[in-house]
Amino acid sequence: MIAKTFQGLEQVLAEELVNLGANDIEIGRRMVSFTGDKEMMYRANFCLRTAIRILKPIKHFTARNADKVYEAIKSIRWEELLDTGKTFAVDAVVFSDEFRHSKFVSYKVKDAIVDYFRDLNGSRHSVRINNPDVLLNIHIAQTRCTLSLDSSGESLHRRGYRQEAVEAPLNEVLAAGMILMTGWKGECDLIDPMCGSGTIPIEAALIARNIWPGVFRKEFAFEKWVDFDQDLFNEIYNDDSKERQFNHKIYGYDNSPNAHSIALHNVKAAGVSKDVVLKVQPFQQFEQPQERSVMITNPPYGERISSRDLLGLYQMIGERLKHAFQGNEAWILSYRKECFDQIGLKPEVKIPIYNGSLECQFRKYQIFGEKYKEFKKALNES
Repeated sequence: MIAKTFQGLEQVLAEELVNLGANDIEIGRRMVSFTGDKEMMYRANFCLRTAIRILKPIKHFTARNADKVYEAIKSIRWEELLDTGKTFAVDAVVFSDEFRHSKFVSYKVKDAIVDYFRDLNGSRHSVRINNPDVLLNIHIAQTRCTLSLDSSGESLHRRGYRQEAVEAPLNEVLAAGMILMTGWKGECDLIDPMCGSGTIPIEAALIARNIWPGVFRKEFAFEKWVDFDQDLFNEIYNDDSKERQFNHKIYGYDNSPNAHSIALHNVKAAGVSKDVVLKVQPFQQFEQPQERSVMITNPPYGERISSRDLLGLYQMIGERLKHAFQGNEAWILSYRKECFDQIGLKPEVKIPIYNGSLECQFRKYQIFGEKYKEFKKALNES
């Protein structure tokens, strides 16, 4: 099987698959391949926080032109995969000099399947772009082709708890990946001082309590497959034995009352209201937390969200961290080097991550307290 993800999250996804018990795990670009049985496929969809979709390859072949693609697809025993009367759609991803247009490839695959059934029993399967019963994916790299069943359907980042969103909301898969990269699993408080619609606080609460992200989903594509095992899926869905206690708090602040209202709705829909504390508060008023805390935040970049004084904002972030976050660590996702420069702190870690098409960095800052500074000063003087 293949678990797709964002560039930069492959390692985190591989670790998730190890913890799930998957075998033969191999990291690729924006994907991780693995092996497992039907139960593993269901669990991968239901439990993985950093996967966008899970593909189950059904045929590997080479083809130099569209006719060869057609022949290879038509040679598959489609009655074992598609029930009569079921609708299907084809998604094509093409990186090839031979095949220029992904739409053309998807039409060829569709034609081969329709012709197969017409030759077999005179029936015609209908193609439906929106919400098909079965979704197929063809991936072509030069002449190497892989046809897969898409077991997820709608992208797995669409958890189901998001009622509303602010402009340019952070993708749920990316938020979960960022949190897992920090190593935080609920051992202390977590703070997002610019939380928008609440994605980081919600994903953090789910991680802290080890609640699987799939519990909010209405459906997965594999539920419409010929061999779907309802009892097995019910067993996975109803198993909460891995959930755990969380004895700290997650704080989400934002200076927008509208964002605060949206975050409240989303937190409630996710069922994590008792773990997440939300408040309307600009970062300028951020104060030293009482307990040890980790900060994870995604400030505006000036791409889709305009900020009158973007550099001033990052300068203020650096000032607040130095004065009101001593003894703790802060993780910041941003896009522009000049913004990071304004923070005025030396990062301990820089991790490249893509947020959509933007090549961002996720940087860790260790904010040392006064005692540490005094110790360093004494060390230098001696």
